[in-house]
Amino acid sequence: MSITKEEARKKLHESGLRVTAPRIAVLRALADAKTPLSHTEVLEQLGETDWDSTTIYRNLVKLRDTGIAAVVSRAEGINRYALADTQGDGHSHPHFVCDRCNRVVCLPAELGASIAMDGRWAASIQKATMQLSGECPDCL
Repeated sequence: MSITKEEARKKLHESGLRVTAPRIAVLRALADAKTPLSHTEVLEQLGETDWDSTTIYRNLVKLRDTGIAAVVSRAEGINRYALADTQGDGHSHPHFVCDRCNRVVCLPAELGASIAMDGRWAASIQKATMQLSGECPDCL
């Protein structure tokens, strides 16, 4: 889901964030990504820039704090970010982490829906992060 610079500006403005070139670039990198990205992967996506890695990290955190992005995986202690779903649920579908290549991919939401429940645990289950691990099809 690519977004234009103007769409990125509008999204930042609507969220009450200052519109800066690094923030637009990070937002667009997350929008262009087909899988959740770590800080290092965002830096790779951006290529050569005048911004240091700390600036990019702070922008990832700011996008997370305002709900534009979400940390969708913490596999091996590495936060991986994705744009939050447009429905406001924070990108809450299940993910798969490959034990061999460490790639994180989004899985169909229906997979997580199969464990929906009522009662005392319902809210906790709905907000939980579902992450499967094993070998991805490319590494099998």
